[in-house]
Amino acid sequence: MEIFKEPLGSDGKCLLEQELRKDLHQFLLSMNEVDERLPECPDVEEKWEEIAKAYIPDGIREFQDYPSASLGWMMYIGMALAKMWDTEWEIYSKIDDLYTYMRDKRGYDSMDEYIREDVLLLQGNDYTVLEKMVGECASRVYNALMRQRLEPGTKDAFYAYVACLHQLYLMGAAMQLKRMGYHMTNM
Repeated sequence: MEIFKEPLGSDGKCLLEQELRKDLHQFLLSMNEVDERLPECPDVEEKWEEIAKAYIPDGIREFQDYPSASLGWMMYIGMALAKMWDTEWEIYSKIDDLYTYMRDKRGYDSMDEYIREDVLLLQGNDYTVLEKMVGECASRVYNALMRQRLEPGTKDAFYAYVACLHQLYLMGAAMQLKRMGYHMTNM
């Protein structure tokens, strides 16, 4: 997806996205939220472009005042898609715009609650623990983004924001897959 490709480093890889992936993976591994080897779920990964295109206008609008929500909501979306994949993917995969489908259930501001309550079916301590975990991940990613010292509104800032969203989406899916009992092991 060309529009969402971060400029490449001299090694041909997206440097910020690599840094984010490593940091989030190590943090979530230390919290026993993901396995050493991250799961592969091509169906969920293939939805990234569609989700990102639909989400970015809302996410960018909210970023100025609510950066943690703008970033963290994407982690919830990754979790929601993993759950949908596990339950009724034949139905959910045919929905034209899954992001809008989820957002419009309660609105952007309450999308986190909708996903935790109605998609992931969490209550009590599990609900609160996940809220704190996503908040911590969003904060880590926001701090990494701010360390880049990018000028707001530039192409580089856009690519960096998308890299942040992409890793949060993938890690959200990985967390949910592990919670549902999927583990990648060496053969």
